[in-house]
Amino acid sequence: MVKSNLTTSTLRIAPVGNSVSLFLLISYLLCIGFGLLAPEQISMHEAWAPLLPGFEWLTWTGFLIGFVESYLYGWYFAILFVPLYRWFAKVR
Repeated sequence: MVKSNLTTSTLRIAPVGNSVSLFLLISYLLCIGFGLLAPEQISMHEAWAPLLPGFEWLTWTGFLIGFVESYLYGWYFAILFVPLYRWFAKVR
């Protein structure tokens, strides 16, 4: 078995934080758009309400709160996930 000299790149918090935050933000915006277009029975705003404190459907304040909180959840994920990933990658 030949050992490889390739080093694996370690995850950094900033790129993961921005990537996950933008993913959640785009998902949030798509769900808001879907909620505006879809009938009330199948809208997604009821799923967001428990996850985003202060979110209110069809208010500017609620929309902005959901927008900011969606982005911050991505950073919360990155701040927890990246150190855990690094630790488990080191342990193997």
